[in-house]
Amino acid sequence: MAFRVLELFSGIGGMHYAFKYAQLEGEIVAALDVNTVANAVYSHNYGSNVVKTRNIQSLSVKEVGKLRANVLLMSPPCQPHTRQGLQRDTEDKRSDALTHLCGLIPECQDLRFILMENVKGFESSQARNQFIEALEKSGFHWREFILTPTQFNVPNTRYRYYCIARKDQDFPFPGGKIWEEMPGSKAQDQKLSQISEILEENVSPGFLVPDDVLTKRVLVMDIIHPTQSRSMCFTKGYTHYTEGTGSAFTPLSESESHRIFELVREIDENNQDAVKSEEVLQQRLDLLHQVKLRYFTPREVARLMSFPEDFDFPAETTNRQKYRLLGNSINVKVVGELIKLLTDK
Repeated sequence: MAFRVLELFSGIGGMHYAFKYAQLEGEIVAALDVNTVANAVYSHNYGSNVVKTRNIQSLSVKEVGKLRANVLLMSPPCQPHTRQGLQRDTEDKRSDALTHLCGLIPECQDLRFILMENVKGFESSQARNQFIEALEKSGFHWREFILTPTQFNVPNTRYRYYCIARKDQDFPFPGGKIWEEMPGSKAQDQKLSQISEILEENVSPGFLVPDDVLTKRVLVMDIIHPTQSRSMCFTKGYTHYTEGTGSAFTPLSESESHRIFELVREIDENNQDAVKSEEVLQQRLDLLHQVKLRYFTPREVARLMSFPEDFDFPAETTNRQKYRLLGNSINVKVVGELIKLLTDK
């Protein structure tokens, strides 16, 4: 079968790269998203012939039929389900597009394969129940997962919900539960890649953590060393907010940076009852400068998201925009492996 893929909420093309990763015969017949900056990135990498700036709610059964799409790949907005958000679920207007699709899916007779990605927490939402109901109404067999890239030899933690569904043949592994590893996986035997393997050379000093952040927030930052095999989930707020948005990098060893931070703590403990003098503040800052702490570059974050080296941004895209777009995207390798599982006979 030649796969004809409809990519919805397409962003910067993560699903497109995942489909390429799976090495299946077929093509992306259309990619829809309302974000014009994301669409410009998509067009920059794949041309503008498939990407369309469109509201998903305007998609009709007739259009899907004209495209002869038999695969649906999508990553609907996660904001209605995030822990930091209001968790308004289907009452959030950003859930309207998925609700629309749940009405559309049973009417699209050519659809044979569906993959959906969302944030961890989606599995207990009303939106999830609505989606599963649409799959069952349409005669799909389905399986659910919560997976993270570290299970695929990628040194980044990004737990996400996934659902794969297909029409003509059930899966050879049981349903009735949420899988927290790939069926038949031997992930525990794999040796994780180290952070040093994804680093760029000659990184601009512009990526160094600014002095005001070093002074006030450094002791709550997640700091990664070259030989480590982990990093935090990178979100769209990376570099703009300090906590919970992603890791920072130091070229020093863990023991070297620990020694410096102990000296900083000593200064803080010895000066906690008084307003720190300019001399003390400068002494503290000089120590922190020795850590050479910097943000991961957009290219490094893209590598941690398993985007290939030929993925690129248009020249006019700012670093802030790059981080936002990557933070809203998917891990290409995880989804690529799930596409293989979805289509495997």
